[in-house]
Amino acid sequence: MTRTLHATPGLVDATAFAPPVITGTSSEQALDILFQALLDVARRHDPDLEAVLHGTADISRFSPQMLARALQVQGIWFQLISIAEQNAAMRRRRHVERTEGRAALGGSFAKVFSDARKQGVPPEKIQALLSDLRIRPTLTAHPTEGKRVTVLEKFRRIYLVLRELEMPRWTDRERNGLMNELRDQIELVWMTGELHLEKATVEREVAWGLHFFDETLFEMLPETLETLEETLAETYPGTEFKVPPFFQFGSWIGGDRDGNPYVTAAVTRQTLHRNALASLTRYRDGVRELGRTLSLTERSLPLPESFRAELDRHLAESGQARAITRRNPGEPYRQYLSCVSRKIDATIARNEGEHPSGPDYASADGLIEDLRVLERGLTDAKCPALARDLVRPVRRMVEIFRFSTVRLDLRENTTRTTDTLQALWRQRNGEGEPPALGSAAWRQWLDTELARPRDPERSFEDLPDAARETLATFALVAEMREALDREAFGAFVLSMTRSVEDVLGAYLLAKEAGVFLDAAGTEICPLPIVPLFETIDDLRAAPAIMRALLNVPVVRRSTRWQGGVQEVMIGYSDSNKDGGFVAANWELYKAQSKLTRLGEELGVGIAFFHGRGGSVSRGGVPTHRGIMAQPPGSIRGRFRTTEQGEVVSFKYANRGTAAYQMELLAASVFEHALAGEGERAGPGHDDALEALAGASRAAYVQLLQTDGLVDYFQAASPLDEISLLNIGSRPARRFGARSLSDLRAIPWVFAWSQNRHVITGWYGVGSGLASFLDVRGRDGEATLKRLFQESRVLRLVLDEVEKTLMMVDLDIARAYAGLVPDAGIRDRIFAMIEAEYALTREMVLRVSGGSDLAERFPLFRDRLKGRLPTINQVGREQVELLARYRAETDEDRREAVKSALLLSINCIAVGFGATG
Repeated sequence: MTRTLHATPGLVDATAFAPPVITGTSSEQALDILFQALLDVARRHDPDLEAVLHGTADISRFSPQMLARALQVQGIWFQLISIAEQNAAMRRRRHVERTEGRAALGGSFAKVFSDARKQGVPPEKIQALLSDLRIRPTLTAHPTEGKRVTVLEKFRRIYLVLRELEMPRWTDRERNGLMNELRDQIELVWMTGELHLEKATVEREVAWGLHFFDETLFEMLPETLETLEETLAETYPGTEFKVPPFFQFGSWIGGDRDGNPYVTAAVTRQTLHRNALASLTRYRDGVRELGRTLSLTERSLPLPESFRAELDRHLAESGQARAITRRNPGEPYRQYLSCVSRKIDATIARNEGEHPSGPDYASADGLIEDLRVLERGLTDAKCPALARDLVRPVRRMVEIFRFSTVRLDLRENTTRTTDTLQALWRQRNGEGEPPALGSAAWRQWLDTELARPRDPERSFEDLPDAARETLATFALVAEMREALDREAFGAFVLSMTRSVEDVLGAYLLAKEAGVFLDAAGTEICPLPIVPLFETIDDLRAAPAIMRALLNVPVVRRSTRWQGGVQEVMIGYSDSNKDGGFVAANWELYKAQSKLTRLGEELGVGIAFFHGRGGSVSRGGVPTHRGIMAQPPGSIRGRFRTTEQGEVVSFKYANRGTAAYQMELLAASVFEHALAGEGERAGPGHDDALEALAGASRAAYVQLLQTDGLVDYFQAASPLDEISLLNIGSRPARRFGARSLSDLRAIPWVFAWSQNRHVITGWYGVGSGLASFLDVRGRDGEATLKRLFQESRVLRLVLDEVEKTLMMVDLDIARAYAGLVPDAGIRDRIFAMIEAEYALTREMVLRVSGGSDLAERFPLFRDRLKGRLPTINQVGREQVELLARYRAETDEDRREAVKSALLLSINCIAVGFGATG
């Protein structure tokens, strides 16, 4: 049984409680310990909340202030449940590895390569795939983690203490000390508060993103590559593999300008320097630790001549040879590392705008080479284990993170880039208006400007502020690639791409800002320009746009220089908002298939950047299944995906979980690449999905076009109130309008999940399936059941629909609908939702053959059912709070209600594990 707030048997008085050793692979003992610790804190600070924790309080009688405290303790409990579950998952994986071997772990390198060896895959093919492998999870600030960094740190400490309680070595006294520390950390969370009291700034979002590197990723990503090397050595003994730094992290934080006026060129510059400082500081610590450890003396270990020459060179270059040798006489490796450390210090000083007093590193390549020299020096001195175990992890860290920690993407939308291009046209052509967008004259102007040699003396001072700001952002690329690191930037992502001219316009802006490699600005753009296709119409237009784009000479030359690969980003959120769950997934699948074939035809690799969110509605699906359901040949070892908000915390807050998630992602990409053409569509696959997508989209669009839907949505959900939660620096709407079309997909999903309609993950599916069966009868049902077993994409879609339906609660949804003042709108729209829910449930179970929703996913069912009683209670209270908040005219009372309301939003999001 999964413990909940409403079912906590077996608890004893706090004064008599002695936590047992956590054994087994379930979360029950850990939940007992955490619950008791939380209960102790509640008794100390607010005894009335004990009844809340036991599920016996009548919360409806609470004042807003008391209700806020109740909601806070419920939110903390959800976080503690998640910690216990993560801890239990790690124990289960370790148990499988101990008892059955690592190859028995699904999603592990050992499983993938063991299967490959059994299938006769030669090591040459493995090496070829390794050489081409490129994996880059990309952190984004939206929807942004609801928890503050200081609270994340405390939850991290709770996880570590819980892990210590697994150890049988502690005495009773020591275990009680650990339990006291656990209570202390929970009390600190209680007293700190999880909610941001003011709007998040970009600077704070950058700090939030770097937190995960400091805590886990700097250390665990090199270990993940080490695990891969060890696995390959065990699976293919006698073969030496070269494992490049194929796994890196990207980021949008501080570079994503799309709809966020707070991300300026100055903010991006500051972000780049902070990112660089994070990595440089970690390298300095690593090198200093090596200096403390490698105390080898020349008396005990003859120094290789090649290393002696390198040491002499570094000492002479430092200008401090006498001081360094006096400090570590007879210890050449320490002397060498002292020189390296001083160069890192000088690099840090330069990064912070100071003038370094000694030699520094122009780029990460210099530091990497110096660490390789140290490795060779130790190996030649017959200490290869020291080189491998101590130096190589530091060198590999530098190879992965370089002097930038992440590869920072820039993102802007075509409205802003087009405005800048039109400003440039007016500057060059004087009076008059630019040619119409999409016209032959506009295309001709772009082509002419791209072919014209760049005028380095051209001034942009007379351009509008917004245009100068856009060009300044591009200019940062040229400046910082040279001054900081050539890999400081990832790509320029162009949102709302609708035409080839949109992309060529971005090339022209890059040219004018001096990004091109050649002085004339006509040959090669080193910054990848990545079109983002978001809506269903955009996805359908993508193949034609990319065909035209890849026939433009400057694009082909640039793509060839960038490795012969053109990246394309596809958006899960807006396509879902546009056409519903089935239609979005099918259109995404088709677009990738067509673009993959186009790349093969043109001799250009097409790599996909998947714009996924945390919730199912925004592309958040199990990693391995999501990758394996991609079209055959569409990955080929190159995979980028966004990691957003609370997903980052879930995956990377703890080291063991982070290592598992990174290995799972890399192993899944490798498995898809090894599968080659992978899944072959069975008879009727495309036809069936096309029919399902069309019918489901028709039903979904009918709902969107129903008169009064916007009014219903705003009244029957906390849509407007979510913007008060301060979980991100970005506005909820791009351009400030109030229509459904300009509402961002994140609050669209977030609000529908809060009010328990959750239509974004299922609405229209029942109508689509029913229409298919009405037209095709028994043959159609047989086709669907066969494809449910054979088609990975259809199976993934229907499985996730089933899971989402479990989150729906029509009784609670009806209570939210009661907030809609117009009875006609309320009754009409809710009746549509109620009918479609019943139909979808019936149809999905009919195809899957199940008797109850998600019965194939017992862990998911247990996890959700353990949370639902409290989520439901909080939802009912949120309905009351929304009514009171909207009606309250007294500012003090309204503020008190607002605090409780925001805590209820946060609590439900934490309970479900997703904001948007």
